[in-house]
Amino acid sequence: MIELVAGEIHTGKRVDQVLAEALGKSRAEAQRLLDAGLASVNGLRAKASLKLRAGDRISAEPAEPKPSSIGAEDIPLEIVFEDTDLLVIDKPRGMVVHPAHGHSSGTLVNAVLGHSDDLSGIGGELRPGIVHRLDKDTSGLMVVAKTDEAHRSLQSQIQGRTAERRYEAILWGSPKFDRAEIDAPIGRHPNDRKKMAVITKNSRGAITELSVRERFHDFSFVEAKLLTGRTHQIRVHCSYIGHPVVGDPVYGGIRKIKTDKISLSDRKRIAEAVEALDGQALHAYRLSFDHPRTGERLEFKAPMPAVMQNLLDVLRVIYASAALKKPAISGL
Repeated sequence: MIELVAGEIHTGKRVDQVLAEALGKSRAEAQRLLDAGLASVNGLRAKASLKLRAGDRISAEPAEPKPSSIGAEDIPLEIVFEDTDLLVIDKPRGMVVHPAHGHSSGTLVNAVLGHSDDLSGIGGELRPGIVHRLDKDTSGLMVVAKTDEAHRSLQSQIQGRTAERRYEAILWGSPKFDRAEIDAPIGRHPNDRKKMAVITKNSRGAITELSVRERFHDFSFVEAKLLTGRTHQIRVHCSYIGHPVVGDPVYGGIRKIKTDKISLSDRKRIAEAVEALDGQALHAYRLSFDHPRTGERLEFKAPMPAVMQNLLDVLRVIYASAALKKPAISGL
């Protein structure tokens, strides 16, 4: 049993926020404890949205994490870094992170369990060691915790924005800005529960920083930095500003080139490169955080997958020859 007395600094804060900070867990985990009656305020069940007052007594009895019953599988992994506390993995495109409906095997979790059975249990039975996730068709860097202490530290760094996650993406069109901060709340789409959307009701704050690296008239190559970690965040925000990620089948990334500035054969060549993506042109290329035990700042980079690099190379050649390509923005 864990007990906490709210002080003046907690006044006006949501109970799930304070509970998550006290337990070193995510807001979602704190909400599950409250919903299950395993956490209370002043001895009474409370909603996650309850605003605290000084003197309120918060009690929690988090259940011990269950051992994973997921099968270990001998699936090759691109391991960028490993020690006794964590793993950094370059996840390939097309790999689901954790088991879910329709994906009971062949996931990153199955692969990691095949590599190491010593993982943090905080993520729960289906997500051992998983601190954050990437969409199936988003490639790139992920950190996996081997100990509960490492898991709590890494989650805290992500929530506190001291861990840094940067992505490369190819978008449709050319944004009017060079740099921008997209601050728009994201929640479940009201008409399609499989999608997310920018909405104000039943949503959570979401912030993405976008920087344009190169422009190609009909396309742009950008860097995206996550300041929050909502489901499909970059894909939703890019679609929201009218520049969806190329190849994204859910958020408007399947389009035809309309410009007459390039030849029909060049348009066909680009269309073939887009089709070869078989998913969104989005790659988690850079990850940095403080080591949970030593405090050393670690930074990792991963090259973009070949199909995405091929599309970028094709755009550079075609639009450079058409004298449409603008110079890259310096300092990125």
